[in-house]
Amino acid sequence: MADILEEMAEGVLKGKIKDMKGLAEKALDSGLTPNDIIFDGLSKGMEVVGEKYESKEYYLPQVLLSAQAMYAALDVVLPILKSQGGGIDKGTIVIGVVEGDVHDIGKNIVKAMVTGVGMTVHDMGRDVPLKDFVDKVEAEKANILATSTLMTPTLAGMKALESMLKEKGLKGPCKTMVGGGATSKEFADQIGADAWGYDAIEAVHIAQELVKK
Repeated sequence: MADILEEMAEGVLKGKIKDMKGLAEKALDSGLTPNDIIFDGLSKGMEVVGEKYESKEYYLPQVLLSAQAMYAALDVVLPILKSQGGGIDKGTIVIGVVEGDVHDIGKNIVKAMVTGVGMTVHDMGRDVPLKDFVDKVEAEKANILATSTLMTPTLAGMKALESMLKEKGLKGPCKTMVGGGATSKEFADQIGADAWGYDAIEAVHIAQELVKK
C-alpha cells in the first residue's frame, strides 16, 4: 500500500495527469481510505512541489501541472469521502480574485497549495462580486476568506469586504487574508485584514496558522 501512495506522490510531483485517476482507483481497491490517499499520497507530493517552487527549482508551469495531477486524483476520492459523510477537517477556505480583476494565476497556485495540505477549498474564480464572497463565507461557515488582486483600483473592494463581513457578524469566526501584486502588509493592516501573504508558499503557512486560531 505504501508503494501506491509513493507512486501517487511521485505522480503529483512529475505532473502525470493521465496516470492519477487510475492510481486513485487502484489505491481505493487496495483498501486505502480517501484520507490515506489525500494526506499520505497527494499532500506529500504537493509538499515537495511547494519546496521546489520555493527554491526556484520549479516554476509556474510545473506547479500548475502538478496541481492538475492532484485534482485528477481528488476527482476520484472526494466524492467517496463526501458519500461516507466524512470530510477533510483542516479548515474551510473561500478564495477568489476581487471584482474588476481577471488575473488568477497566483490565486490558482494558492488554491492548489491549500488543497494539498487538506483544506476544503471553495474557488470563486476571478472578477467576483463582493456580495458573492460574503454569501459564500456565510453559506460554508468558512474559516478563511482569501482574496487577491494585481490591480490598484480593485483594492477598494478588499477594504469593502472587511466592512461587509463585520456587518453580517462574520468577521472573527472567518479570518481574512489578502495577496497579489497590488497588496502589501501595510495595506492589509490598514484595511483590517488578518493576514497578508507575500507569495503562495507563505499564504499556505498563514492559512494553516489562521485555522489553528
